Amino acid sequence: MKGKHKIGWKTAAALVISNMIGTGVFTSLGYQLTDIQNTWSIVLIWLLGGLFALIGALTYAELGTNFDDSGGDYVFLSKLIHPIVGYIYAWVSLTVGFSAPIAISVMAMKSYLNPINPTIFNDWFGILVILILTAIHSISVGQSGKFQNISTGVKIGFVLILIILGFSFVPAQDVTAIDLSNSWQDEILLPGFAVSLLYVTYAYTGWNSAAYIVDEIDDARRNLPKALLFGTALVTIIYVLLQVVFLKHASVDQLSGKVEVAFISFKNIFGTEGGNWVSYLIAIQLIATVSGYLWIGSRITFAMAKDHSFWRKIAVKNKNGIPVRALWLQAGISIVLTLTGTFEQVLLYASFLLQLMGTLTVASIFWLKGRKGAFKSPLKPFLQIVFVVFSVWILGYMLMEKPKESAIGLLFVLTGIVTYFFSDRTNKQ
Repeated sequence: MKGKHKIGWKTAAALVISNMIGTGVFTSLGYQLTDIQNTWSIVLIWLLGGLFALIGALTYAELGTNFDDSGGDYVFLSKLIHPIVGYIYAWVSLTVGFSAPIAISVMAMKSYLNPINPTIFNDWFGILVILILTAIHSISVGQSGKFQNISTGVKIGFVLILIILGFSFVPAQDVTAIDLSNSWQDEILLPGFAVSLLYVTYAYTGWNSAAYIVDEIDDARRNLPKALLFGTALVTIIYVLLQVVFLKHASVDQLSGKVEVAFISFKNIFGTEGGNWVSYLIAIQLIATVSGYLWIGSRITFAMAKDHSFWRKIAVKNKNGIPVRALWLQAGISIVLTLTGTFEQVLLYASFLLQLMGTLTVASIFWLKGRKGAFKSPLKPFLQIVFVVFSVWILGYMLMEKPKESAIGLLFVLTGIVTYFFSDRTNKQ
């Protein structure tokens, strides 16, 4: 791809930020408060999630600068561990990894907008959003970059306004979930703490976004690490501050088990009409999230399709280098999930799968020999070992506490294995 068609580190960082700041930060708190309620516990969870993401970003920066092809985890796992592992990742990305977050985002949009006008803001509204954004990304990388920069700018501006307003206003009497007692010392030992971490790691999903489009980034060896680390660090700060704002302006009873936590908190400040406007703007900023997932997910599917004849008809780019068939297939699967899944169930099994596959990718760095000029992760392999152990701990608790959703996730892995051998046999024929 010619340099003039490539993006710089700022656009790559915008992609990271827009993929990270999505549904998780505006919806996870309600589920976390069913198990843990101390403010220190909540802040610790979100800080751990940020640290976790930064370790991952350092690892992906090294992996990404050692390969020239787009495709992210598919490329890393295929070349460093085994082609079947890379294929399973691509299969999971196509069916769940990126399609599910797109579905979750448009379901969240509906959840936030439905109270304003139930007739307009329904499942079909979310489908229309997916179709429009897919059409935008079908034009060119330059077009995708411009749209991502604008939509991410709107997103960042909006969340900064929320933070400023949240800290400026005094909470209504007896309507606050802030608890600064010592109960956090007991809460961090509960199984619910580990499950809550899974919600948080899902909210941080996207810290590796720029690593999926290496060949679309100008001077990737220099700009990829910068984009990954800057984007992840900025989002971590924003996430922690937002959770404190939500806790400050609503009670545990109001927030516990609810999806629309931002609406609830700001309704307590500005009334129902003001809360509705916050909901509207939350939905608007989710457009950047859906946009980013469509851009990235299609590149993974394209990378896989090139290597497997069973999928070869999908490996087609238009005159501007856009993998249009992979892009529209991604959109189609996202629409199916939007119409058939419930928000929490899709969130949980998608979180489990993303955590599992991300752990395998971070572990793949142990087999990386490295090449001259590539970025080198500091404190390697200590940081990666911490990441893997921490992740396995979370996944273990997820298996025990949410066996149904974990089983659904593992079923997708099993179907990936089956289709791999079918595809492999097709390749040989």
